[in-house]
Amino acid sequence: MLADCVVLDTNALMMPFQFKLNIDKEIARLLGDVDILVPTSVVEELSRLTSREAKAALALSAKYQVVETSMSGDDGVIDVARRRRAAVVTNDRGLIGRLTEMGMPVVRLRSGRYLVMTGD
Repeated sequence: MLADCVVLDTNALMMPFQFKLNIDKEIARLLGDVDILVPTSVVEELSRLTSREAKAALALSAKYQVVETSMSGDDGVIDVARRRRAAVVTNDRGLIGRLTEMGMPVVRLRSGRYLVMTGD
């Protein structure tokens, strides 16, 4: 079953700047017209980082729906994805492992050029 929304983690928001990836077009190609969500934990993490990519990713996050979570880091991403029955866009190996164990869908970057979906 395809998700009707996706959650972006910190890693996903940095993909456009690290890999020249149009994340909106790739998500639309893979899943169609879905809501794109960013947990408050991701916004908080990006605001603490000082790299050029992190600052650009923080600016990019403002174009998406920010969803409140009381949890931090990856726990916040998982919390929002569970509540919204969403797939998670990430290339973070630790988070992918946790999501896979829970049977949650993951969208990841392949070959630095396009997104693919694993699990359901």
